[in-house]
Formats: sequence, structure tokens, C-alpha cells
Amino acid sequence: MGKHRSTTVVAIKHDNKVSIGADGQASFGDTVAKSTVKKIRRLSSGDIVVGFAGSTADAFTLMERFEEKLGAYSGNMKRAAIELAKDWRTDRYLRRLEAMMITANKEEILTISGNGDVIEPDGDVAAIGSGGNYAKAAALALKKHGGKIDAEEIVRESLNIAADICIYTNHNIIVENP
Repeated sequence: MGKHRSTTVVAIKHDNKVSIGADGQASFGDTVAKSTVKKIRRLSSGDIVVGFAGSTADAFTLMERFEEKLGAYSGNMKRAAIELAKDWRTDRYLRRLEAMMITANKEEILTISGNGDVIEPDGDVAAIGSGGNYAKAAALALKKHGGKIDAEEIVRESLNIAADICIYTNHNIIVENP
């Protein structure tokens, strides 16, 4: 989803548990600038977890705005996401930001983009970034045929599969559970 390179973020809801994870690679052109970047953040007293792809500075700006919206809407993640997406699409400054976000709480997962999109994913799996499609395909397959594997293990394994394929994704994986 989108053109944002240099990362992979995936979130899944499986067996009533939500997990979100990301790799740790930051690239500068074709060079690995850092391999241990934390692209997952907890907001709203830890109840909401956000993963981002794209420009780090832009993502932090968006996360700050999202946290403000969460405060204004009493922690209602969906309402805050819709209001952020509206602002992101109409505000001249925000419109120039190059990032995408996945937000998750214990009940739901949302993908937020600068096009004004707030998407609840089909199959309870969302993924963004350069390795997003690889991670999403792996997560959907693991979820469907994984047997006793839990949400956190599915996220971790799908990110490892993406890292094996995508040159902008590495194996330094962080997974959080809202």
C-alpha cells in the first residue's frame, strides 16, 4: 500500500489478540543508514500502538497530531484516525508529509494515509511499507493455516519472510501488543 520504502509494518488480529510489528531498517537511498530504528510507538497511555512507514520526521509529526486527536476524542481511535485523515488531506503543511501509519488497539486495526483513507483491513491483517505486500501475504497464509500459532508469532514470522525478500526490510523486529 503506497510507495513508502525502507520499512515493513504489519498488524494482525487473530484469536482475539492484536499484534503489530516492524523491522528496524532505515535506508538512505540504496544504503542502510541504521538497522535498529524503532518504528512502533505506544500512545494514549499504552492502549494504542502505532507503526509507521516513510519519512521518520513526517511520521513523528503525524503521530503527534494523532495523539492530539486521541486526546480530543477521549481515546476513540477510529474517530481520531478519521479526524487526522481529514486534516492530513486538507492541510497544506500536512499534505506534503510522506508517511503512512497503522494504528491498533485491542479491538481493531486501522491504516491511515495522506489520501484521506482510514481503512479497516479485510481478514484482520494490515501491512504498509516496501515489504508490506510480502508480510501481508505471509500473515494471511499463516493465519489461515497456522494451527496453534498466535498473533505475535504470525507478525514476527511474516516480517521475517518479508525481510528475506525485500532489501529495505531487515530482521531486527519489534512486536507490540496493545
